[in-house]
Amino acid sequence: MLKKERYKGIITWFSEFMPVAESELHYENPFQLLIAVILSAQCTDKRVNMVTPALFEAYPTPEVLAASTPEVVFKYISSVSFPNNKSKHLVGMAKQLLELYQGEMPSEIDALIKLPGVGRKTASVIASIIFNKPAMAVDTHVFRVSNRIGLTTNSKTPLSTERELLKYIPPTLVPIAHHWLILHGRYTCTARSPKCETCGIRSWCKTGDKK
Repeated sequence: MLKKERYKGIITWFSEFMPVAESELHYENPFQLLIAVILSAQCTDKRVNMVTPALFEAYPTPEVLAASTPEVVFKYISSVSFPNNKSKHLVGMAKQLLELYQGEMPSEIDALIKLPGVGRKTASVIASIIFNKPAMAVDTHVFRVSNRIGLTTNSKTPLSTERELLKYIPPTLVPIAHHWLILHGRYTCTARSPKCETCGIRSWCKTGDKK
């Protein structure tokens, strides 16, 4: 099967059977989403959603968060992974957001990654979800699923995965395709026991086709 055929089949299936695909993180504005995505690094969305209501209430704006300290923020996020580092990142992010961008969320990836705790993946999430840009955030699910089903060819890094996906996925579909791959990896194409028997894209999957 040609790679273009695989992409076409998979994109067509998702477009029909998953026309709505969104982040499972809870947020009400760009600032809250940025906080949630920073917290979600190596942590489940479910856990993040448990701690963010109180955190968002305590720190509704960059100004309020920047005026706090990592020690105080830590108390709100102690149950997520790496709370010490993340509490420092959150306060630093708020300060830089004010100093560099007057508290307004930048739309460009290069600008976003200047903020503490914001790497390329986090920046791509913000650019994609908030600004609907064709930015492909590659997390563990996207990386694993893309290689397994054959959208990428022996990709060794998130950046190479991102570049190959962007080469074949139409720009207008990149924001939702990011969620297609995440949700597929989270609930169907799981790491240890992929549910190939019930997978809707098995006909186009490089691995499923061999089973």
